Formats: sequence, structure tokens, C-alpha cells
Amino acid sequence: MIPERIKKGDTIGIIAPANPVTEENLEEFNNSILLMEVSGYKIKIGKNVFKNPTGYGATVEQKAEDLNNMFADTEVKMVWCAKGGNNSNSIFDLIDYELIKKNPKIICGFSDITSITNMIYEKTGLVTFSGQTFKGLANCETEYSYKEIIKRLQDGSLELGTKDDEYKILKPGEAEGILIGGNLNLMHDLVTGKYKMNFQDKILFLEELGLESPPEAVSHYLYYMKQNGVFDKIRGIWLGNYEHESGITIEQILKDTIGDEYNFPIIKSNNFGHTDRKTAIPVGIRARIDTNDDVKIKLLENCVK
Repeated sequence: MIPERIKKGDTIGIIAPANPVTEENLEEFNNSILLMEVSGYKIKIGKNVFKNPTGYGATVEQKAEDLNNMFADTEVKMVWCAKGGNNSNSIFDLIDYELIKKNPKIICGFSDITSITNMIYEKTGLVTFSGQTFKGLANCETEYSYKEIIKRLQDGSLELGTKDDEYKILKPGEAEGILIGGNLNLMHDLVTGKYKMNFQDKILFLEELGLESPPEAVSHYLYYMKQNGVFDKIRGIWLGNYEHESGITIEQILKDTIGDEYNFPIIKSNNFGHTDRKTAIPVGIRARIDTNDDVKIKLLENCVK
């Protein structure tokens, strides 16, 4: 299910299903509002975006209410998550998946929002997006992330990133599959249980925040996925940003985890994740990795209409 692209004049709904927008975030948040208004868009803020009754965010009911209301609101053409944080998975039971099927529209975010974007795709078939969260849009050192949002969600471009982005080939090969993924910690949570993802024939894109996940934690997440058969099912891996003070890289940890056991291509770039440069990656769209090509990964289908 492909969502409609956004057009100038459209209304974008802002929600905070992870951490709340706090007073210390207001300057960034307001700058992002101004940036999108100057770009020709209207902004509607969910009524619970600033609420923090628990001390660590809005209640589960408040978070889910904002998400469901934005999908039900015919004026809103895109749902944009304000920031990351923790416990987005807390709203899984309260998301109205049937409502989303009947009112498909763009939803975008990264980091902790990975839980929601992947689960909505899994439960509804709606293509969702891993991209810059709303709060950080105007706070980036460059315009890269903003331009990637406009390029993908407004213009419908299939180009992932720019020609300046560098890719490492960790394992050569060719593969086609449906893109799913995002934050490694969150994807490892979706391997088993009531809310598990279908990893069969997928291309898995993964990034992680070094400040929160030291190398031994990254190793844990990857081994958990290996032990539960994820790497037996997927078609390829695309690694994104991971920086840790130890200097140990995510590609090194992945190699230590899986060695040469699997016959799928693996590539690495720094154009998504907890970094200034974030391309907007669709969850639920067919893509191709070809390490012999100048462009290592390509989208094969339109992700907005």
C-alpha cells in the first residue's frame, strides 16, 4: 500500500510516540515548524506532544490517541514523529491498524520510531519511512536530511542519498528484497513474540547509536538475530551509522557474529542513522543491492504516489 506524496499546502501532523517534546527542545522544534511553513506546508501538533505525566513521556493512551487521530484526520496528509527516545513499542496494542488501512498516509521517523514504522508496515502493508525526526529537521549542520525528506516524500525520487555518499562492500553479491529495518536494538526486539516481523526475503538496513549501545550490546543484538534464524531468511544487509569511542565498528561486530556463514551481499554507508546525513528510506519497498554497480543499492518501486 503506497501513500500519497505530500504537496505544498498540505497539513503535516506532528506526534510524539517516544519521548515528549520538552522546554529544552522548543527552539529546535519551533525552527522546524518555521522551516516547513516556509517550504509551503501547514503544521498541526498533536494535543499530547508536550505532555509528560509519567515523567518519561505521555501515557500509552495519549501517545496512541495522537497517532490514531492523525491517521483519522482527513486534513492531515503526513504523520511526522517529533523525536526518538524509548518505548514506542508500548502503543502496539492501541494502534488502530484497520483505521490506518482505510486512511493510508506517510509516517516518518527513526531511532525509537523504528518500532512503529516497521510494525505498521507488518500489520497493514503500508509503506512507511525511516528518516529525520521533525524536531531535528532544522537543527542539522547541513541541509542533507531536509533535502532527502523533500526529495523522497514530496518529489517521489527513488535516489537514496546523493552521489557523494560512500559505500563499503563488506561482502560482494547481488540481491533483491523488500526493505525493512532501522535501529538495530529495536529490530532485535521484533524478532520473536506477539509483535514479530516477517524477515523472509527482506533486505535489512541497520544502524545503532554508540552512546547507548557499546560493542558488546551490538554483538548481543546481532547474535540474538542469528540465533533466531533472521540471517537464514534475509536477502542482504545494508549497515548505516555506528560510532563508538572504542573505535570498534559495526561492520567488525557483524563479521565477528556471522563470519562467512551466509551467502548474501553486505554493504555499509553513513547516510542513515544517528548522524547528520539521513537519507529517507522506505520500509516495505523492493530494493536491489548490486556491489558491482556504481550505485550499490537502488529502490525498484515508487514509494509515494
